[in-house]
Amino acid sequence: MTDAPARRQKVWQDLVAVADLEKGDVTPVSLGARELAVYDGLDGITVSHARCTHGAANLCDGYFDGRRIECPLHQGLFDARTGAVLAAPARLPLRMIEARVERGMVQVLI
Repeated sequence: MTDAPARRQKVWQDLVAVADLEKGDVTPVSLGARELAVYDGLDGITVSHARCTHGAANLCDGYFDGRRIECPLHQGLFDARTGAVLAAPARLPLRMIEARVERGMVQVLI
């Protein structure tokens, strides 16, 4: 009988200081090899992977209205709060990263 591999427990990790965010916009941040987009939106701060699920363009270069992010390559549209697809040609939702603000830092659960 073999033991199942232990699951690595997720932990909160500091990502970027709130003071360093582009106010009301999208800030690109790297976490190891991951490229992330940090949205300073109308409903708070959220984090997703930075690449569009359709054409892999960097969403940090797209138009952000405080709730929706538009891909700069083909104008696919996503809800920056949930990752949901709002307009074609995108079909797959964004991969969102659970985030919170603690002691002036945006933290992500990884």
